[in-house]
Amino acid sequence: MNKNRKVMFGVGVIIAFCTLAYPSAGQWHALETIGQATPRHESGLVIFSGNLYLIGGRGVKPVEVLDLETNEWTQKQPTPIEMHHITPVVVGDKIYVVGGLTGGYPKEQPIGQVYVYDPVTDQWNTIFEIPKERQRGAGGVVVDGDNIYLVNGITYGHTSGTNAMMDVYHVSSNTWESLPDVPHIRDHSTAAIVNHKLYALGGRNTSHHEEGNFMAFFQAVVTEVDVYDLKSGQWSTLSTELPIPSAGAGIAAWKKGLIYVGGETGDNPARNEAYYLDARKESWEALPKLNQGRHGTNAAIVDDKLYIGAGSGNRGGGPELNSVEVLGLKK
Repeated sequence: MNKNRKVMFGVGVIIAFCTLAYPSAGQWHALETIGQATPRHESGLVIFSGNLYLIGGRGVKPVEVLDLETNEWTQKQPTPIEMHHITPVVVGDKIYVVGGLTGGYPKEQPIGQVYVYDPVTDQWNTIFEIPKERQRGAGGVVVDGDNIYLVNGITYGHTSGTNAMMDVYHVSSNTWESLPDVPHIRDHSTAAIVNHKLYALGGRNTSHHEEGNFMAFFQAVVTEVDVYDLKSGQWSTLSTELPIPSAGAGIAAWKKGLIYVGGETGDNPARNEAYYLDARKESWEALPKLNQGRHGTNAAIVDDKLYIGAGSGNRGGGPELNSVEVLGLKK
């Protein structure tokens, strides 16, 4: 499929709408919390030491921590710069931000350095300058051991530069390595690792504009699912495509597959669908829908519970949300 072509929904997708065999799930419910988080979108969500961290978003926002035992929010220091379109990840006892954007729409600039946050001391540091030609945001970011992979993204905000780049930041050696390009360009996309394979999926071509319709990119979604074998170093593309293509979705690896939830398209409300990709069968199964559709945030699993929080409730920048929903999972 032409990677620059506008792609509409429902093309060549196999979905099982029957009772789920793997995983099974209840219903999403919104957490009742002590205190409230700061509304934010294009922000990061990550689990560290059993707690949920909200990081970044448009504007300079504080780091906020939700204790998942007491459901109480605690506010920490703000990020050192405005950082959005990020996916923070955990390596060891630190949280890393590799790739992202800063500044206002539509000419946001790429974040040029790797940032690291210490949850114990509540301190931020920059530890590595990303090569200029590889700087970008709104890509998929995922961890394998002490390697942080940055997949796809866009270099010039919402104007141009959607790409197929793939890189890995080696935490232990503090070095950067460029890897083979992804088969399809995409940004506002996600990535997950399942059984030593990296899945790049979702997103759109935000470089796509039409005369008189700058925001035509909302419809330029990417349906293909690309897979990188971490052992062989080779890319392939699944025969099955994303059932409801969207950008800015949340993703989490689960058992022998992955869960893809939410996102935005050309429609005004953010998506509320969730799907499980069985990596062995290369087939999709529908999961319960979110109570509140959202995009511009991440998802994470801890103790067999899938969390998603913050984000935007409609296409674009608002309303900004501060709620957290959770879905119980079991094999």
